[in-house]
Formats: sequence, structure tokens, C-alpha cells
Amino acid sequence: MSNWNPGGQPPFNPQGQPPPPPAGGYPPNAPYPYPPQPNAPYPYPPQPNVPYPYPPYPYLPAAPPGPLTRLWRQIGPVPVARRVFKPSRPGIVQDPVVARMQRIRTLVGLAAVVWMSVTYKIADSARVGDSVGNVASDRLNQSWISVLVLCVTFPAVVGVLLALASASARRELLRRAAKCFGAMVALVAAVFVFPASVLTGFVEGRFATNPVMTVLTYTGILLTFVWVLPFVIAGIGLALLHVFRTADIHETMPPLLAMTLVWEMALIDLFTGAYTGVPAPVRILFMLGAPLSVTAVGLWELRRLRAHHGIGLQGLLMRQGPGQA
Repeated sequence: MSNWNPGGQPPFNPQGQPPPPPAGGYPPNAPYPYPPQPNAPYPYPPQPNVPYPYPPYPYLPAAPPGPLTRLWRQIGPVPVARRVFKPSRPGIVQDPVVARMQRIRTLVGLAAVVWMSVTYKIADSARVGDSVGNVASDRLNQSWISVLVLCVTFPAVVGVLLALASASARRELLRRAAKCFGAMVALVAAVFVFPASVLTGFVEGRFATNPVMTVLTYTGILLTFVWVLPFVIAGIGLALLHVFRTADIHETMPPLLAMTLVWEMALIDLFTGAYTGVPAPVRILFMLGAPLSVTAVGLWELRRLRAHHGIGLQGLLMRQGPGQA
């Protein structure tokens, strides 16, 4: 008998039977302090939220960008391309669903065309490296041809709009179209830098006749490949995605011009014999896939603008006044 075993019972029963109850029985259980909760996951009722005993940490604003970051945002090729080729008219409708659909359509179409080109050109070529280079060159040439076709189509469309718009709206229409024309001129001028450098002999160092001209020549070559080339690549992508920021004129202009552009490119591919060596069913599928998909996305975009934002094709002519969309 000890303080640990006041009843004198052994610590365990050799026969495996439970020990007998102590003299007088077990004491009754204390009553529960709270009534039972049938639907509660725990037997205790919900307790009030106790505030955190320590004060919350103060909000620390993000550190301001450094001088290099600010400089990049001002004169970097990609930020400058975004300012030049993205629409920025005050009051313009920005629909994130439409923008996401346009990016998905562009990426899927580009991936499909590149896959087809790589598959058939590498299969028919003995040198894989040359085939990959040819595929990249073809895709770049096709993008540049699309930009040139758009540069020709856009002035024709603006001319038709000027002829159909009211006299009071023509000045406003020209003012909105000025940024679109400026984006076209900027892209064409940037692309013209490369042939001009080759034709004038600037790349070959023809003008490096003294130390000062040598430094200027190599600086110009470095800027051409470090700044102008990324600007051109980003500009071509943004120009095709935003259709030369024609939303500055009206929100319905980008889908209309995009549909016109893809059917023009399909006709160009048909008459120039694009995708030579591709089986006829696959060739028809890829030649009609892009126009049909872009047309479907364009019609859906026009319907969404009319249903969710109240913007229709009748506002394109600005019949209701130059100050309204």
C-alpha cells in the first residue's frame, strides 16, 4: 500500500481481468458545464474571437524603384513599344476577357503554324539546323507581311470611314487616327534601320575613319541590336495584337480589321503557294483555320461589346457627335 496505490491493488491483473472497483464505487462524473450541442462539431459552444494580444505590424509600402528601373521604364525598348503600340484613348473600354481571348488565340495560332512548319520542313530536309532557321525566317517574314498588309488596309478603311462619317465627326476621326498612323510610321522606320545600315556600309565600318567615328560606329551598331531589334520584335507583336492601336478610333475597329487582315493573308497564301509540300487536307486546314478562328473571335468580341458595354458598329461613324464613342 502506497500513495500511488491507496487500495492496495496490484499494478496489473495476471489473469487479464480488470481490477475490482474500489470500496464505495467510483465517484460520479461532474456534470457538463454546457448543454449539448447536436449540430456542433465540438462539444463546446462557439467562443467569441479574442483579439490578437500584440498590435499588428505596420504596413510597409513597397520600396521605390531604383534609378536603373526608372530609366528602363522610360527609355527601354519594350516599355517604349508598349506606349507606342497600345491604345490609350481616355474612356476606352478595357475588357480583360476579350484581351485574354485575343492572347490565347494568337499563341495557339502561332504554335500550330510553327508546329506544322517544323514538322514538314525538318522531315523533308537533311540539315535540321537549316530547317529550323528557315522556319523562324518564314514566321518572321509572314508577320512582317501581315504588318505591311495592315499598313495598306488601314488607310483604306479610314478613307471609307471619312467618306461615310458626318462632317462634324471627320476632324475627331482624323485626330484619333493620328496615333495609329504614328505607330505605323514608328514601326516601319525602326525596321528600315537594318537595311539602311547594310546598304550604307555602316555595319561594315565604312564610316570608322578616325577614333571618334569608330566609337560612334560601334555605339550605333550596339544600339541597333540592343534597342532597335527588341523594339521591332515587341512592336510587331503588339501591332498585330492591338491592330495598330485602332481601338483609339473605336472599340469595334480592332476586330473588324483583324478579320479583314486574316482573310487577306489567306488569299496571299493561296496565290503565293504557301506551305509547299504539305498534304492538301492539312494545307486547307491551316489556310482556313486562322481566318475562321479569328473571324469567330472577332464576331464574339463585337457581340460582347454590344451586350456588356453598349458599343455597336453604329458608333464607328460617330453619328451621335464627335465627343462620344
